[in-house]
Parts: sequence; structure tokens; C-alpha cells
Amino acid sequence: MARNVPGEPYTRISAEEGHEMVKAGSATVIDVRRQDEYEGGHVNGALWVPVDDVIPRYDELPKEGKLLFICEVGARSGLAAEYAAAMGAGTDRLFNIEDGTGTWIRKGLPYSTGDEK
Repeated sequence: MARNVPGEPYTRISAEEGHEMVKAGSATVIDVRRQDEYEGGHVNGALWVPVDDVIPRYDELPKEGKLLFICEVGARSGLAAEYAAAMGAGTDRLFNIEDGTGTWIRKGLPYSTGDEK
């Protein structure tokens, strides 16, 4: 269930909630893991922006819709969402899929492998 934690500029969501947002066409998933992790399996259609590149590549993020950050366990994606907030993204647009990519894949949600970015 989506939840806000005081002091965090984003909403924490589950993999299933993220999948529903993507299916509704209202969100973009941003995978912030290393390249080898991304290539090993990632959410279908995810934009790959490593956590350390979120600030320098902020202008590449979609200007509209929800931004769903994902990593393996929710730590790097939370940091990435904080970076996006610091760059001016509205906190109502920022979400952290805290279950991570491994859970997304284990739950049978759509994913790909390889280096398409």
C-alpha cells in the first residue's frame, strides 16, 4: 500500500502498485541500478539512469506524469527520488518502488533483459 514517510519527498509503493500505474499510462519507471544489474533484468520500458546520473541527466526525465524509481531493494531508488526532488520535480510525481526489481520479476510482472535503454 502506498505510504508517505515524514521527511521523504516521495511516496513508497509496491511493485504491484507501480505496475498498475504503468499499465494506466500515467508513469515512467526509472531504473537507477548499475548497467550489469539493469541488463540482467529490468522493468519493461524502464528508462535507465544510474543513481549517480540523476542530477546531471535530470533534463532527460519525462516532464509529465509520475516518475517511479526502482533499484534492487529501494535504497538507491529512494536517493534518486530525493535527487529529482532537489532538482525541482514535484513531490506528487515522485515514487519509490521499494520492493525492487527482484520482487517485480519474482511476482511475474513484465520485464526484459539486455541493454535496451
